Amino acid sequence: MTTTSVMAPIGGRAVGLHDVPDPVFSQGMVGYGAAIDPPREVIDAVAPVSGTLMRLMPHAFVVMTPEGVGVLVHLGIDTVRLEGEGFTTHASQGDDVTVGQAVISYDVPAVEAKGLSPMVPVVVMDERDADNIRLSIEAGSQISCGAALFVATK
Repeated sequence: MTTTSVMAPIGGRAVGLHDVPDPVFSQGMVGYGAAIDPPREVIDAVAPVSGTLMRLMPHAFVVMTPEGVGVLVHLGIDTVRLEGEGFTTHASQGDDVTVGQAVISYDVPAVEAKGLSPMVPVVVMDERDADNIRLSIEAGSQISCGAALFVATK
């Protein structure tokens, strides 16, 4: 059994995954975790764990830990439709990253201007048991970038 501490990739207001306005996330279809409602400014999204950047898209990334735990950070809801507009990547797929390393700059006001939710789900990929996720912060609380968001047990 492994325990993985997942840090907040951005600062903002902690949100329970069930309150994310997308059933793919709110119903745990891709995995369980938490979400963050970001400040309305341009921010850097950082690696929530150390590992290999297994997947990098302009609006999302997955970091795989050495223990095989994949953590997805998805910047906004339905932001794939923006085709990269409002996002700047600072790493490449396949790179090794350390927790806290900037991966993508996220223009939150630009995403909201397109009528999309800026909410940022952070989930353990393919985690099917919500009980394996223990939140480190209460929903509704403010969280700083890099602070403990949740602990995943596999």
